[in-house]
Amino acid sequence: MFSRLFLFLLANFGVLAVLSISMRLLGVDAFLAEQGGSFQLNGLLLMAAIMGFAGSFISLAMSKMMAKRSMGVQIIETPRNKTEQWLLETVRRQAQQAGVGMPEVGIFDAPVMNAFATGMNKNNALVAVSSGLLQQMSRDEVEAVLGHEMAHVANGDMVTMGLLQGVLNTFVIFFSRIIGIMVDKLIFKIERGVGPGYWIGSIVAEMVLGVLAAIIAAWFSRRREYRADAGGAALAGRMKMIAALQRLGQAHEPQGMKGEMAAFGISAGTSLTELLSTHPALSKRIAALKAAD
Repeated sequence: MFSRLFLFLLANFGVLAVLSISMRLLGVDAFLAEQGGSFQLNGLLLMAAIMGFAGSFISLAMSKMMAKRSMGVQIIETPRNKTEQWLLETVRRQAQQAGVGMPEVGIFDAPVMNAFATGMNKNNALVAVSSGLLQQMSRDEVEAVLGHEMAHVANGDMVTMGLLQGVLNTFVIFFSRIIGIMVDKLIFKIERGVGPGYWIGSIVAEMVLGVLAAIIAAWFSRRREYRADAGGAALAGRMKMIAALQRLGQAHEPQGMKGEMAAFGISAGTSLTELLSTHPALSKRIAALKAAD
C-alpha cells in the first residue's frame, strides 16, 4: 500500500501546481517579487495563504469523489446479501455510538486486507472496505476495522489534516518565493524585476520544502492512528482491535490500494523511509492497545 495520504497529497499537489502556474502566467509572482519591503512580504504571505488553503480544501472536497473513482468503490445502496446487510448495520450502529451521521458504505475489489474512510466532514463521510478484507478476516476483526475507520470520521481527522496541510502549503509557498528572491539578488545579481534565479530558486525550494512538509504531515498522521485504534477499541472492543491488527501483521504487505487513502487506511502503510510513513508499526500499535487501561 502507498501512503494513506497519497490521494489527498496528490490532489493537493496538483491543485497547488495549477494555482502556482496560474499565478506565474498572470504575473502575480513577478509583481510581488518586484515590490520592496513590507508590501512584498505581506503580499507574498497573503498569496501563499490563499493558494495554500485553497489547494488543501479543494483536495478535501474532492476526496470522496477521488476515492470512489480511483478505488472503484461500489456503494451499497440496497444490500444484495447478508454480508452487505451486516456491513450497513454495523456501520450504522457505530455511527450512532460515535455521534456522527451515517456515512456511505462501499466495497472495492482488491485481494488485500484494507479499508479507508474519507469525506469533507464527519456527517458526510465514506467508509469502504476491500473484498480481500471481508474474505480473510472474521466478522469480529472486520467490526474492529470499521470501528477504526469510524473513529477517524468521529475525530474529524480529514478536516484536521486539511487545516494542517493548508498551513504547511502556506509556508512552503511563502518561503520558496523568499528563497527565489534571494537567489535572484545574491547569485544572479538582479537589482530590478525578476530573473531566472527567482524562477529556478522558487521551484527547487518548493520541491524540497514540500518533502519536509510531507514528513510533518506523516508524523501527524501517525499520531492520529493511535487515536483511531483507541476509538476502534471503544466501538468494537479492545481484543477485537488487537486481533484485527495481528491479522494484518500476519498478511503480506498490501500492494493493491492506491491511496487512502489519503487518509485513513487501516494498513501499516510501510513507506520507503520511516519519516514518510503515515502509520506506526503494527507492533507499536498493538503494544499501545495492550498497555491501555
